Amino acid sequence: MAMTREQHVTEVFVEVADSLTGEFDVIELLHRLSVHSVELLNVSAAGVLLADAHDELQLIAASDEHTRILEVFALQHSQGPCVECYTTGRQRTNINLRSPQATETWPLFTASARRIGFEVTHAIPLRLHHRVIGALNLFQTQTGSISPEDVILAQAMADIATITIVRQRTLEQSQLERVQLQQALNSRVVLEQVKGVLAERWQCSVDEVFTALRSYARAQRLLLVELGRQIIAGEIDTDHIPH
Repeated sequence: MAMTREQHVTEVFVEVADSLTGEFDVIELLHRLSVHSVELLNVSAAGVLLADAHDELQLIAASDEHTRILEVFALQHSQGPCVECYTTGRQRTNINLRSPQATETWPLFTASARRIGFEVTHAIPLRLHHRVIGALNLFQTQTGSISPEDVILAQAMADIATITIVRQRTLEQSQLERVQLQQALNSRVVLEQVKGVLAERWQCSVDEVFTALRSYARAQRLLLVELGRQIIAGEIDTDHIPH
């Protein structure tokens, strides 16, 4: 029997809350947040961007690992609604990517997003109290607005993910938080390298590589970044990873 939307929402919050009980994989958590956002919010793609040590947003997880889509998310390190969302701590929703204001304000971002087929975008802050550590970026391929109820749900998912990431530390520990976020960003770089190498070696898409790595990491009880580092170091024979 298929789950109702309410059951799916409950499952998401239970899944994220479980991460508070012990060591967890930040990239896996945020990847799941992106996937759940697409499943629950009637959007076509979602990505999570975190601020690095220089206060620039960097992509760390996405619902779709297609290169063109990742490039659109990555553009927001310098321009796009997520930058404004991160700076102000306020939501930016229902942004028409063809509107004169959007195209004039973010020319590279809007042009790249429209080439893929995106029509509307939203930016939801990842925040804990008054501290903002990044943003959840959502895209629609159809024109139209996201409902106020879905905006509330998106913010709730972003909030609980943020709580999990910073582990409810106080603002006085912000430097430690920033170090941890930088480590997560570094982990993403390692995985990008591994995905590129294996996609060429296995002659398949990076999406398929990422799925295989996630499945193998769970089966072996490894963090994704730990698996990536072992592959780079030659400690794991990638022929043994089902793909």
